[in-house]
Amino acid sequence: MVNPYSAYKKSSVSTMTPVEVVIKLYAEIERQLAIGVSCIEEKKDNAKANEAFLKAQECISALRESLDMSIPISNNLEQLYVFFYKEMINANIHKDCTEIKKIIPMIADLRDAFTQISQMTKEEIEAQEKGKK
Repeated sequence: MVNPYSAYKKSSVSTMTPVEVVIKLYAEIERQLAIGVSCIEEKKDNAKANEAFLKAQECISALRESLDMSIPISNNLEQLYVFFYKEMINANIHKDCTEIKKIIPMIADLRDAFTQISQMTKEEIEAQEKGKK
């Protein structure tokens, strides 16, 4: 029998716009990193921390794979994603969350930026692009 919640989640993801998916991925990265930090610092549960960091890494990989390198900002995003990924690996190996605590706000800022973009009209986006040139 199909789990109704699973079916609902699958259906909701399939109806999202690409920007909504990106926002969801950022939110999930934040959530998993917070879980990882909590598991290391408060619960002393390295297995759950490992699981959380691996899930966050999967989300970063999905973001990297979705980049359209013909768009100028994609190169900058890719560099950030590589940086985040390496920090997650280091935190997971050494069970030290110092750097993770620094990148969580950066990921939140990216989520917020994409949320703002998702709320803009095509005309507003084009007007901003013209203003930059």
